Amino acid sequence: MLLGIFALIGAAVLVVIDQVIKFLATTYIKPIGTLEIIPGFLDFTYHGNDGAAFGILSSQTWIFVIITALVSIALIVGLFVYKKHTTLSRMACALIIAGGIGNLIDRVFNNGYVIDYIHVKFFPPIFNFADCCVSIGVVLLFIYVIFCTDSLRKESSAKKKQKKEKVKHEQDHK
Repeated sequence: MLLGIFALIGAAVLVVIDQVIKFLATTYIKPIGTLEIIPGFLDFTYHGNDGAAFGILSSQTWIFVIITALVSIALIVGLFVYKKHTTLSRMACALIIAGGIGNLIDRVFNNGYVIDYIHVKFFPPIFNFADCCVSIGVVLLFIYVIFCTDSLRKESSAKKKQKKEKVKHEQDHK
């Protein structure tokens, strides 16, 4: 329970960071359009995105709001209901929640637009801190599912086997 609360506090901190950066991007980058950070590699470019990655589902704000809200709620509930969380899975959930809520705030308060500002020259889409949180969280969750859930199942099976053997041993000695 306490670790779930810590994960939510971490998510809240990340949402605040995201919103502060977006405020700064709106205040300082939007008026000039683009600020070159590392020539030929990285720019900060203000962009209002009303779609998803690569502009798909442009102008479908309600879809993003509903899906983001449902996924965020499911992950928050999961932090407290799912009993086999590891630090990795909690971090993954916190990152996904933070990124989702950060972009949800934008969509609700910016006429359906998400404020994007990071432009890596070799990667055409412009993205933001919240997008990074979601992407890193999904990768961590994928790692958790691939590598950790199998070992948790094996550990659970071993515990069940031990319990059965203990019960059998106790019955044999009665």
